[in-house]
Amino acid sequence: MANASDHDQLNISFDRYVVPEIEVLTRVALSITRNHSDASDLVQETLLNAYKGLGNFDGLYPRAWLFTIMRNTQIKRYRKRRPSLITKEELEAFENSKNPSHSGGSAEDAFLASQFGEEVLTGLNALVPAQRLVIELIDVVGLSYGEAAEALGIPQGTVMSRLHRGRSSIRQHLSDAGLAPKRGLR
Repeated sequence: MANASDHDQLNISFDRYVVPEIEVLTRVALSITRNHSDASDLVQETLLNAYKGLGNFDGLYPRAWLFTIMRNTQIKRYRKRRPSLITKEELEAFENSKNPSHSGGSAEDAFLASQFGEEVLTGLNALVPAQRLVIELIDVVGLSYGEAAEALGIPQGTVMSRLHRGRSSIRQHLSDAGLAPKRGLR
């Protein structure tokens, strides 16, 4: 049975290694689950599992350690329940949360920015899920290639490949919509 000093040490370690990563865990969880409520649940379960495993943590690479816990927690959660269909209202709320309304500038600028943003979202949503998730983790959440690889449990080269292919597809989509220059023409 653990004594009070063991609990104190766990709390100190939790504050040192886990608490500073909660914000990035939340952003990654939202990218993985694509739902605020599920993301919050995933982060809470990850934090609980991290606290339970803190006695075995060596103190090296806390973010990678937490991403591994999050990935394993998500896999367990996914296996326990089948994914439900997203309602149209949930999808619109998610898309609106990623595209805050444009402020300032002319009406034409606002229209072009909104059209560009819509086309980027359309291009992003057209990607295969693996590419879309990598783009969200790196370009939206701001993770490094290594952090995204750790969060997804895949090699860094795979992350880079998916990122390149996904960005190329979005660029092509924007070009086809007349919102980006054609590639290869000078």
